[in-house]
Amino acid sequence: MPKDYCRTMRIADQIQRELADLIRNELKDRRVGMITLTDVEVSQDYAHAKIFYTTLGNEEDDFLTDKGLKHATGFLRSQLSHRLTLRTVPQLHFIYDESVERGIHLSQLIDKAVE
Repeated sequence: MPKDYCRTMRIADQIQRELADLIRNELKDRRVGMITLTDVEVSQDYAHAKIFYTTLGNEEDDFLTDKGLKHATGFLRSQLSHRLTLRTVPQLHFIYDESVERGIHLSQLIDKAVE
């Protein structure tokens, strides 16, 4: 494994931990309720980070959560700058992770087929 790849993974893990803490404890936006950060992908140049998340709500809740996260991006990025030891904090891009829903749906289909 290249050394740069390991560093990128460590940074992604640290961003995921710090963002989860910030969203849970610092973010006051009511649109952002209980979310789970499922993954973080950081670009090679550390300029961008894709943050994948999922919620337990319905479609309307997902829409509001998306709006809330996009609105709070600047705040979250500035808070990350105090917690991370990077020269520049990556731009944050929040993306709804549909894999959990797909997994639940497939599991239900398998259960029906077994019956």
